[in-house]
Amino acid sequence: MIQRSATARLIRRLNRSAVLDLVRERSPISRSEISRQLNMSMPTVMRVVDMLHDEDLVRWSGDSESTGGRPGSLLEFNAEGYAVLGLDLGGSKMFGTIANLGGSIQCEIYRPWESNDREQALEQVCVLISDLLHRPRPPRQQIRGIGVVTWAPSLGWRNLPLRDILAERFALPVVVENDVNLAALGEYGFGAARGASSAVCIAVGTGIGAGIIIDRKIYRGFNQSAGEVGYLPPDVSYLGRRYEGFGALESIASGSGVEHRARQVLHQHNRLVPEQGFSAEDVFKAARLGESWALQVVAETVDYLAFAVAVISAVLDPQVIVLGGGVSRSADMLIDPILSRLEGVVPARPNLVPSSLGSRAAVLGAIMLVLDTTTDFVTVKGIS
Repeated sequence: MIQRSATARLIRRLNRSAVLDLVRERSPISRSEISRQLNMSMPTVMRVVDMLHDEDLVRWSGDSESTGGRPGSLLEFNAEGYAVLGLDLGGSKMFGTIANLGGSIQCEIYRPWESNDREQALEQVCVLISDLLHRPRPPRQQIRGIGVVTWAPSLGWRNLPLRDILAERFALPVVVENDVNLAALGEYGFGAARGASSAVCIAVGTGIGAGIIIDRKIYRGFNQSAGEVGYLPPDVSYLGRRYEGFGALESIASGSGVEHRARQVLHQHNRLVPEQGFSAEDVFKAARLGESWALQVVAETVDYLAFAVAVISAVLDPQVIVLGGGVSRSADMLIDPILSRLEGVVPARPNLVPSSLGSRAAVLGAIMLVLDTTTDFVTVKGIS
């Protein structure tokens, strides 16, 4: 009896999740079309739709064209009915947003950290949330939850129960996830990987990491370390060493790695190396101007990133691989050369594309995670 009851609950969750996802992706859509596409009985569709309508997650949008009988009412995802607060707590500043469930950002606030003290920094976060909550919103729009993208390691918050603290203080659902996973979820829900069944987002910034999305879910791995491509050894010479902080690949191919190699090349060419204010972006700018030293560094970077893309493609074969992070601002100098390097190397040509969300990818990923968490979203591969 208990097993049958549990199975029935799971089926209800599956049906609800499938209908909500289809309406979100295919609005406007009729109930009969939902029934056809999901191979779900009409009574079940009607029951689920009524439930979602009562929760303000879907709404009626008019009538479909008549084919001789009575025209059917169309449903659409009610993106404006709810908003999500997204917080990206970086090393030097906080970035807070309010966005509706369709990914439209309604408000953005950037603030520098005023203190590294744990308690004072936490209070700054709470003040930012309060300010966001008091910003004007569309009539009747409710706050669905808060998504915290990441927090600065320098604040010493590793063991801080941030989710519980914020949930109790603001009486809202709170989710906390790392920036790379949420960036992948953001690209999957609203950006370059929208509509894909599987996606990997490679974030190349200060370090290198990858977020893996399979059938709408973040894949974390057994040790919660799936996607740590920055630790890939580029060749056998990198084996047998210990890597603290940065992995082998990210030490040479991340933004800071590109900067470090550029400084070495400039020294070799007896060129002046700026002590400060020099970054990977400057290297790409110099390469665009045809500087030979910069072209060399960029070509090496292409090789290293092509290696990471090859590994991801051969092991996971995702439908889309998104290049994100700060270095992705120079994607036009990376993607085609990477694909050229991989021609004939891997079984299938990767679908490598630049991020379409940029620095907003992670906070938009928070929308997806809050929506899934608060609607008890579940999916099973192969079940329609």
